[in-house]
Amino acid sequence: MQRLVLKQIVRLCCALTAIGALTGAAVAEPVMPSGIWVPDQGDGTYINPILNGDYSDPDAVRVGDDYFLTASSFTNIPGLPVLHSKDLVNWTLIGYALSRNVPDAHHSVARRGGGVWAPAIRHHDGLFHIYYPDPDFGIFVVSAKDPAGPWSEPVLVEGAKGVIDPAPFWDEDGQGWLVYSYAKSRSGIINVVALKKLNGDGTKTVGEEKIIINGDNLPKVQTSDGPKDWVVIEGAKLYKRDGWYYIFAPAGGVKGGWQGVFRSRTIEGPYEERNVLDQGQTPVNGPHQGAWIDTPSGEDWFVHFQDTDSYGRRVHLQPVSWPKGQWPVIGEPQKGTHYGQPVLHHKKPSGSAQPIAIPPVDDDFASGPHLGWQWQANPADDWRDASVTGHLRLKSVSSSSNLWESGHIFSQKLPGMTFEATTKLDFAPKAVGERAGLTLFGYSYGFVGLQNTPEGLRVVQAANLTANENGTEQVTSGPVHTGPVWLKVSVAPIRETIAPPADPTRYWPSMTRAIYARAQFSYSLDGKTYVPLGAAVTVKPGRWVGSQLGLFAQAPAGTPAFAATAVGHADFDDFSVK
Repeated sequence: MQRLVLKQIVRLCCALTAIGALTGAAVAEPVMPSGIWVPDQGDGTYINPILNGDYSDPDAVRVGDDYFLTASSFTNIPGLPVLHSKDLVNWTLIGYALSRNVPDAHHSVARRGGGVWAPAIRHHDGLFHIYYPDPDFGIFVVSAKDPAGPWSEPVLVEGAKGVIDPAPFWDEDGQGWLVYSYAKSRSGIINVVALKKLNGDGTKTVGEEKIIINGDNLPKVQTSDGPKDWVVIEGAKLYKRDGWYYIFAPAGGVKGGWQGVFRSRTIEGPYEERNVLDQGQTPVNGPHQGAWIDTPSGEDWFVHFQDTDSYGRRVHLQPVSWPKGQWPVIGEPQKGTHYGQPVLHHKKPSGSAQPIAIPPVDDDFASGPHLGWQWQANPADDWRDASVTGHLRLKSVSSSSNLWESGHIFSQKLPGMTFEATTKLDFAPKAVGERAGLTLFGYSYGFVGLQNTPEGLRVVQAANLTANENGTEQVTSGPVHTGPVWLKVSVAPIRETIAPPADPTRYWPSMTRAIYARAQFSYSLDGKTYVPLGAAVTVKPGRWVGSQLGLFAQAPAGTPAFAATAVGHADFDDFSVK
């Protein structure tokens, strides 16, 4: 597996080096190479995104010469991924800060769009803290001495429904503060940034809330697409520099917005505002929520995400120009303006060198699943048989035939834009109707696998194009087969035009373009020759997340899961991507 990844890295680095000149200037969107995405060019430069997987709402912190990043995890468990880097380009997944979503019973099923929204990671008084919101319950904090864990159990900091996007800040006098926003879907409130004090250990908000930014009261902002209203201000991060309090907060919406910065001489305001980064002439729509980071050598950088539909919210790294006492400009300055646009190819940050690193993808399950795998809900103890070694054993879990409703899909983020994922399946069902397979899923999904029928095990491919609307599967049958089967999905991006917003004057043209994943499913009976089965499936994103690769074993709804002999299991091995 390591030799395969190394070979892919060498091939990708050679292919990607030809993208453009080392100027930081905007260039045409590159043709996406096949296989696992690698941002480090191996020549002192990088290309965006630095994380091609779905790491939504990233936040990062530097401690010494180490950088740590976390991101939203929504319903995926374990949640709150923690990544480490020495150079801001190469990131390694080192663990998770959340073993289960709370309340536990509520999250025992897939609460699509719920769970962990935008978090913030900070280091204070010798501890790492991650503040995160669950929009249905409030703001929580988890803490650890070591960012790789173990982390404390979640503590409820602010119990109001609909509060989101928290970020803590400790001033020079030791007083802790929390900035946050509201989700209109839960609270009826939107387009504000609120501020509250924290108690001594940062586990509770205290005192009265103060709205320090209200987008409805601001004049139009200048952008490269013309004047815009300040709408959907969210994701605020509070910093202090050169005697100024700065709030970095995106506005305008996830796909069509810009990065705003607000500043004041006092923490409670009033704040003045400006646009510091927007799409400009680049293909990077958004660019949305992120974090400012400084380096030991005195450089300033900004990580943010770009929403790419089925491919998720990918993380970009931008240089920052920030003269003392002045406003920052993120990315490449746009001529004649005070705001920048994203770079696609740039010199890496100076400082610590680090070998090329990528989040985990391939898995032979020799010592259990790698860290990249997650469930779609809080798992039951028997979803995976952890006593089995050398391969992955999943129990056939009784559930709706619609995989959109299933929490027991064992999944990972997409490793690139164009790729092939394969795995070997040995299926041992007991009930008629049990099935197991390899899926690419979101609002729509497809899978290829084996189903137990009255005639025996049969290779099947299924597609559900309206899964989130209780759609039904269309099934294509293959041969009856006894023994192992090898499964493959071949994925490539397709671009589609979608309906414009109701009020297009408030949004960017990029709002009308979508990138979906086209998946062709195949099978092999000998592990060598693959046969396509069924038509290609256009797989759309999920609720606030991109589509995901998954493995599953499933029994028909109503199968008595409490009876140990009622259902069988599926063994997966040699999961690989190229």
